[in-house]
Amino acid sequence: MWQQLNNDIQRTRQWQRGLGLLPLTLLVACDGQQSTLNPAGTGAESIATLFWWMCAGGVLIWAVVMGIALYVTQAQPGAHGIRSARWLILGGGIIFPVVVLTALLSYGLMLMPPLRSTTDIDLRVDVSGEQWWWRVRYQTEAGEPVELANEIRLPVGQRVAFDLTSPDVIHSFWIPSLGGKVDMIPGRTNQLVLEPTRTGTFRGACAEYCGTSHALMAFPVVVMEPAAFSSWLASQAQPAQAPETALQRQGQRAFLSNGCGACHRVRGTEADGTVGPDLTHVGSRLSLAAGTLPADVEAFRRWIGHTGEIKPDVKMPTFGMLPDDQLNAMAHYLKGLK
Repeated sequence: MWQQLNNDIQRTRQWQRGLGLLPLTLLVACDGQQSTLNPAGTGAESIATLFWWMCAGGVLIWAVVMGIALYVTQAQPGAHGIRSARWLILGGGIIFPVVVLTALLSYGLMLMPPLRSTTDIDLRVDVSGEQWWWRVRYQTEAGEPVELANEIRLPVGQRVAFDLTSPDVIHSFWIPSLGGKVDMIPGRTNQLVLEPTRTGTFRGACAEYCGTSHALMAFPVVVMEPAAFSSWLASQAQPAQAPETALQRQGQRAFLSNGCGACHRVRGTEADGTVGPDLTHVGSRLSLAAGTLPADVEAFRRWIGHTGEIKPDVKMPTFGMLPDDQLNAMAHYLKGLK
């Protein structure tokens, strides 16, 4: 008996400690590179504000309903007249919740038009969600788009319109710190407008299950000062940097001779494939394989030699049969594509 009582006391204390840590857990969850409640864009700010108003409305409805329940069961537990009972039920259980929820719905609908308006756009970006990576094209004033993959950079304080589509299955484009998410549907182009309000590096992801490697389909989002962004975009429009070392030149030859150029494009070289990501400046990106690996030489070597193990069901074939010296040379070549 005493042992059972002691066990019950210990379990109660564990629950108390867990409940005590719950507020801290919620606060920590509201921070970071992928949090809607840590906004870095006008869209995310509106969503966060709406969230807190919805929380307040939910708490208010809960308080009123619980207040009525306590009133009729504790304060006045006796019989109530039909008139007073009707007002308690209709007023507190129906009319008040409907008024609060209608106000929240109206407020939420009022937020939508400004977030979807494509007037006064400073930049247009086409993004295609594909199994399991992101094709990104920046529209420029010169008319020639600048293509890259699995990374997005934006100028702070400027409105950016994203044209979103997909060639295979439904994906969902989401950068929580900057704004809401929009589905990418085959055969259709949807639009999303974002306006970053502070610089930093954030995380985007696919928010719709799209196959085996859905969880390995992320991308970094770098918000930069406008001048730095313009300089970066101009450098991305340039052809690939020529190999500087003998090892990189060996890697370029291995890259072309093993057929990599049939799927990947490296502007300024014979590689002109369009099936896979554009690798013209892949060495300058923050991550590899859609946020799966760091963009270092060892990661490039692992990716080329063990593609299917790292990202299951990926369409890129594994080149693990190549000699180690070729894999190493190709990794150095790709990392050198700044």
